Amino acid sequence: MDGSEIRRWDELIPDALGLIFSNLSLKDKLTLIPTICKSWRKAVMGPYCWQEIDIEEWSCRRQPEELDRMLQMLITRSSGSPRKLCVSDLPNDTIFSYVADHASSLQTLQLPGSKISDSIVEHLAGKMATITLLDLTYCGKIGARALEAFGKNCKFLVTLRRNMHPSDVDVGNRGCQDNEAHAIATTMPKLKHLEIAYMVITTEGILDILSGCRELESLDVRGCWDVKLDDKFLDEKCSGLKVLGPSVMDNYYRNYYDDLSDYSDSSGYSAWMFSTHLYDGESSDGVWDDEQRLEELELRFYEGFDEEDDDDFGEFE
Repeated sequence: MDGSEIRRWDELIPDALGLIFSNLSLKDKLTLIPTICKSWRKAVMGPYCWQEIDIEEWSCRRQPEELDRMLQMLITRSSGSPRKLCVSDLPNDTIFSYVADHASSLQTLQLPGSKISDSIVEHLAGKMATITLLDLTYCGKIGARALEAFGKNCKFLVTLRRNMHPSDVDVGNRGCQDNEAHAIATTMPKLKHLEIAYMVITTEGILDILSGCRELESLDVRGCWDVKLDDKFLDEKCSGLKVLGPSVMDNYYRNYYDDLSDYSDSSGYSAWMFSTHLYDGESSDGVWDDEQRLEELELRFYEGFDEEDDDDFGEFE
């Protein structure tokens, strides 16, 4: 309308822009927004865009060095204060150590398919005291020691996901996990939601949990074939508790990696890659700080890439 004031998006303060951009996809924040203008590039590199870091789909089957660099870059951009981190397939304890040392304010930590060890969790769980939701789905290299460490140090923990993959049960790769049930029962009294689908656990293990976690509201024991729960007992002793399983009525717990198979090499999302080249442009507003070389990584995005035509892709600078 004539005489009306036109509000320029590029003149919004960086904090406001950062909050808006936080609703965009990872791809857009890393490859699209920085190319629009200097003010948008500055905003997307600030901490407000990265309070919630979700690279769970991107990180599946990534090379350790790629995953390490991505996490370092994003946690650095968050000023070391993300509230939420979702990442799959952490390949080793070193990367977990970096997360624990530089993201101590986490409330949600989801690490499905990660290969972290009991010893590293025991050593660093004290740095993650603010966690309220913890996802250790398909983390086959940890056990009761890690759960006990998280439980003793994360006093605000209300949701735990410790689902295992059904194929592990079928091939008998794991022994009885009642010791994990005991660790949960004795160190996580404030739990409200617990998922332990396809764990090798007995009825005694579940009764241990029900005795120690009196605030439980939901319990998922689908695929825990040795568990026999009496409905009358649950009604009398655990009124209000919603129990799912042990019978499996759907295919919710399919292979995590099969679920991500749609993101093939020809799809835009999983076709991201890091280049070893540094950003070769200059920024007059000082966004590209020489002291933070991680933020000088060049991200390339390509579609339809194959080995026979490896030069045919678009580059975002």
